[in-house]
Amino acid sequence: MKYISTRGQAPTLNFEEVLLTGLASDGGLYVPETLPQFSPADIAEMAGMNYAQLAQKIITPFVEDCIPGPDLQAILEETYAEFRHAAVAPMVQIASNQWVLELFHGPTLAFKDFALQLLGRLLDYVLERKHQKVVIMGATSGDTGSAAIEGCKRCNNIDIFILHPHGRVSDVQRKQMTTVVGDNIHNLAVQGNFDDCQAMVKASFNDRSFLPADRSLVAVNSINWARIMAQIVYYFYAAVALGAPARKIAFSVPTGNFGDIFAGYLARQMGLPVERLIIATNSNDVLHRVLTTGTYARQTLEHTLSPSMDISVSSNFERLLFDLYGRDGAAINDLMARFADGDISFNDQAMSEVKELFSSYRVDDAQTCAQMAATWDSCEYMLDPHSAIGVKAALNCDLPASVPVVTLATAHPAKFPAAVKTAGLDDEPVLPHHLRDLFDRPERSEVLPNELAAVQAFMAENINA
Repeated sequence: MKYISTRGQAPTLNFEEVLLTGLASDGGLYVPETLPQFSPADIAEMAGMNYAQLAQKIITPFVEDCIPGPDLQAILEETYAEFRHAAVAPMVQIASNQWVLELFHGPTLAFKDFALQLLGRLLDYVLERKHQKVVIMGATSGDTGSAAIEGCKRCNNIDIFILHPHGRVSDVQRKQMTTVVGDNIHNLAVQGNFDDCQAMVKASFNDRSFLPADRSLVAVNSINWARIMAQIVYYFYAAVALGAPARKIAFSVPTGNFGDIFAGYLARQMGLPVERLIIATNSNDVLHRVLTTGTYARQTLEHTLSPSMDISVSSNFERLLFDLYGRDGAAINDLMARFADGDISFNDQAMSEVKELFSSYRVDDAQTCAQMAATWDSCEYMLDPHSAIGVKAALNCDLPASVPVVTLATAHPAKFPAAVKTAGLDDEPVLPHHLRDLFDRPERSEVLPNELAAVQAFMAENINA
């Protein structure tokens, strides 16, 4: 399997190289040159596989040139043994054809554990074999940071620097990052918003001169292909559990950076019978506006009850555009150059293809709270605010009654107790046992100005691995 850049000017890489690269040298994102295909018979054979077994089936074609099968099996079994539920990704029915896929049973109670627990182990495997040390840099709007730290903390070959917007993540999200102790772990609270943090990460990948010559920079955000690869698995897992390939399935995905829902798009391209992918956004509705207006435009970022979706530039959307524009790297390079200077509009062919598979729905804070309350009242099921946005979008999607709709529940409600209280639910969410003492743990973080030079200087001074 080879990987190419969406902008067409970076070298072609294998899996091991793309794992350690993140952002391509031309500013693009890496995608597979071709996708593995699974026939209806192949998908039918997935029934009865446990999560680690299914993950190996889906992931093997992407990595087989670099990771032998027995080694991959061991890595996957170790990764998903960390999850607190035996099913790893259990489903709960909340209405006649509405299901919730619980993706919050990992160590940090968020869907990003599925990819980042695996990513940490893949990095450890590759770096030990290569006798190499790297610097990880990531930006988080809440969940990526804690999942990345938890997934990578055991690796002796990594220094990890996570940027989060100061004062704009929930208390639980912040504590999950800042209470993990290690000389190689650094939490940077940037006095800006998530887009500012993400822009610093991209700028640092484009100019890595601030690092020592013997250190490369690795991404843990969903610009790293391994993140997307890992997320493809649970689409197959849920669809097979509900009758695929004999029936089509729709998915509603709380979406900010477009990585999670892009994994669903890839699952469909690989053969999974996906009827619809529903883009569920909060008030920061850049993707909803793309579908309704055909224009990709920035707007002032709003601070909402669903902070992990408070994003105005969806990085992974470029990966979809690459396909929509016939995998023409020059066309994408031109589009993204124009986007850097202002808004861009997409051609009719591209928009027609988007609307064939995707629909979208915008949910503000009041609607989010109302949905949390309504779901609690109807079946005593507690949703976090992000998942509530997904459920609201699912309930408003025009689909045949024969098509089950699966909402991806991206976080445990205990990560957002203030939102649960605002929604007026009778019960308070309780942290699982392994996090009950979270608020008693000492914190460690650095507050830095919203300046790239200050962040890079701190990183250069604090590399320990």
